[in-house]
Amino acid sequence: RTLTCYCDGSCPNNVINGTCETRPGGYCFSAVEEVYDEFTQTYEEERTFGCMPPEENGGFLMCKVAAVPNLHGKNIDCCNSGDLCNRHLHPAFTPKLTTPAPELPVSSQSVHYLAMIASMIICLSAFVVIIVIVCMTYRRREKLRKQPRLIGSMCNSQLSPLSQMVGQSSGSGSGLPLLVQRTIAKEIQMVRLIGKGRYSEVWLAQWRDEKVAVKTFKYTQETSWFRETEIYQTVLMRHENILGFIAADIKCNGSWAQMILITDYHENGSLYDYLSSSVINPQKLHLLAYSLASGLAHLHEEIFGSPGKPAIAHRDIKSKNILVKRNGQCAIADFGLAVKYISELDEIHIAQNTRVGTRRYMAPEVLNQTMNPQQIDEFKRADMYSVGLVLWEMARRCYTPIPGSKATTCEDYAPPYHDVVPSEPTFEDMHVVVCVKGFRPPIPSRWQEDDVLATIAKIMQECWHPNPSVRLTALRVKKTLARFDADYMDCPVKIV
Repeated sequence: RTLTCYCDGSCPNNVINGTCETRPGGYCFSAVEEVYDEFTQTYEEERTFGCMPPEENGGFLMCKVAAVPNLHGKNIDCCNSGDLCNRHLHPAFTPKLTTPAPELPVSSQSVHYLAMIASMIICLSAFVVIIVIVCMTYRRREKLRKQPRLIGSMCNSQLSPLSQMVGQSSGSGSGLPLLVQRTIAKEIQMVRLIGKGRYSEVWLAQWRDEKVAVKTFKYTQETSWFRETEIYQTVLMRHENILGFIAADIKCNGSWAQMILITDYHENGSLYDYLSSSVINPQKLHLLAYSLASGLAHLHEEIFGSPGKPAIAHRDIKSKNILVKRNGQCAIADFGLAVKYISELDEIHIAQNTRVGTRRYMAPEVLNQTMNPQQIDEFKRADMYSVGLVLWEMARRCYTPIPGSKATTCEDYAPPYHDVVPSEPTFEDMHVVVCVKGFRPPIPSRWQEDDVLATIAKIMQECWHPNPSVRLTALRVKKTLARFDADYMDCPVKIV
């Protein structure tokens, strides 16, 4: 049934001291709650009366709030005995705790202690940051200090550290920086003398764990040392068939100075030494001849651009100035007499040098003094005459089979014109033989029986032609040798 309940504070439409009706199964209630009054700053009790929903809508549960233990500051009581049964209900309640929690005293000593702890934390953090910065800076400096040795790039490389250093430290192909050169020169240890010439000596030396060649110049040959160093450090000079330059320096020791040039070391020695002690097959002859032409073509070529490379003529091509690498290729060396042509200025730079070229290999126009020293092409053609003589030396040591036999044959090593001039010919001796009589080294008939030898023989004859203007260029020799069938060669070559 429905009940009529007294209501106050919870009446429909906010009616004061009114009545309300419950839904069937509902309750009448009387509630009390402590409410904080901000004006008096105290807790005051506030009572409300009204109607409660039926049990299935949660009314009964709300009436059970009074059974909750330790409930402070509120309570509720319900009834359903009759109409207005809640008017005289006054539920009791337990007041809230009004005593504030005691504040802990804060002494000046504890404030100082907290400040000290905070300062220590800040200082420790700053110290850690400084240590990290110092470590990073140290690692960066160590990396920069070791950079000239290129340790990082050499770990997974098959090249030696010195080769890596030369190959990577200068993208222009002009060699190492001067400071690095001087550092290497100070660390060189001479091992033994391996060659001696009129103007210099060549030593086997060691730089750390690597073998290098050190060329020492006599004190009267400062111009040759300076010229060779200048040529080696020409931009874009580096080439696989030109002796690899490492460093140059002048070592002063009191009253004397030693001029040195440090280059790659090739254990086979010069082409002269190699041919004197070894014979070669046609494939090796082809490789030697092709690599010689390739190196000289790069030397003679002028490369336009920025940076560019001037045209360079060697002026002293001979078998003693050509080294044999381990892979069987040639490397041209000794640039003490070389000349450079600067096309922008139309000038030829010829060093003021008392040294002269090797008389045995001098071209006819040099011997009879008809060469124009203001034309770089004249010097290149004189180089090609000398190349023809070097090819002749190579071909003599190339063996071919004897017809009708399993045996092979070749000539003993001999320098050009060995049968018509003495071992140390004079200018007059060479002039008479080469210019007056027009002699050239003989071509054995057996050379025509092999394709490689026949081609080399034809090339050398065109190189030592008495008319300089009809001689082959280094590039033409290179391309001619490159036309051989690649299947015939052990090491096929490529026209570049």
